[in-house]
Amino acid sequence: MKAFFPSSQTTRGVTVRVSVSYLPEQSEPERGRWFWAYHIRIENDGPQAVQLLTRHWIIIDGRGARHSVEGEGVVGEQPLILPGGSYDYVSGCPLATPAGSMQGSYRMVDAAGMTFDVAIPKFALIAPAVTGGERG
Repeated sequence: MKAFFPSSQTTRGVTVRVSVSYLPEQSEPERGRWFWAYHIRIENDGPQAVQLLTRHWIIIDGRGARHSVEGEGVVGEQPLILPGGSYDYVSGCPLATPAGSMQGSYRMVDAAGMTFDVAIPKFALIAPAVTGGERG
């Protein structure tokens, strides 16, 4: 599983694993647009159910520009993850540069009603090198 999800981080018994793929068919480098899909697996190894309430992403492009994205749930859901269970989803991220990174956190609530943040590990967004050189 480590090879499929090369980035992972655990907070309070909740592990977030990340795998990322560059999508050349959705990218337009000549127009300054590169696109990646990322697959997230959230595993609950804690003793009680947790529910994902909100997400907070920090996206940094190759020029160092920092973008913050916040919202309810993920892909339109606020999943309840039982002890020993997991939740998977896939989403995407466009950038105006061929490289960058993402990291962030999920706000969770446990069965006792206590909220806590779970770290999303930092992962790189790197487009493969394009033959023939790159402009500007």
